Amino acid sequence: MLTSRALVRGLKSWFWRPLSSTSSVQAAHGKGSLGVLYGAGLRTIRPVEGVITSLTVLYVSPDVLDPSVPQYNNRLDTPLSDVPFVRNLNSEQRQLKEKEKGPWTKLTKEEKIALYRLTHELTYPEMRRGSSEWKTVLGGVFIFLGFSGMLVWWQRIFVFGEVPHTLSDEWVEKQTQRMIDMRINPIGGFAYHWDYAKKQWK
Repeated sequence: MLTSRALVRGLKSWFWRPLSSTSSVQAAHGKGSLGVLYGAGLRTIRPVEGVITSLTVLYVSPDVLDPSVPQYNNRLDTPLSDVPFVRNLNSEQRQLKEKEKGPWTKLTKEEKIALYRLTHELTYPEMRRGSSEWKTVLGGVFIFLGFSGMLVWWQRIFVFGEVPHTLSDEWVEKQTQRMIDMRINPIGGFAYHWDYAKKQWK
């Protein structure tokens, strides 16, 4: 019982603090209870006399994006995103946003560009501009092909033996003649394509 209580106390101090910042977790946090994420949802488990049943604990990083709220995206088909690119403004950016409410003739070119960058991360030419990522991909492909070629060469030298004599031209010719003489698969297969009267392939 003492060990179970110590385990509960350790789980509370180690697991609960990183998750207690979210409102959903705070709502489930009650006195004498342990809030855990079981499977995909949040459940509150109360220890019964220090006895803990088997449960699955899932740690959720605070950096995980919440798909239920609007997100910023750089898309050519969506010129105006649902949310601006910069949402946490500093003091200078707040002053610039206040100045934006006045006449734009008083704004300098640099201020207009700064205002644009608060709303959009990239311009259309920047989104259409190609990247040099193809060089990395092509280099990776060549490295893989070179390594594969070295592996095949090593196998041919040190692993595989000599080519079997059954693959020689003379052996294949004799084998083919033997199959013709035995009339192998005469209905629609090997012997069917051989003209026994003219001694040639049809």
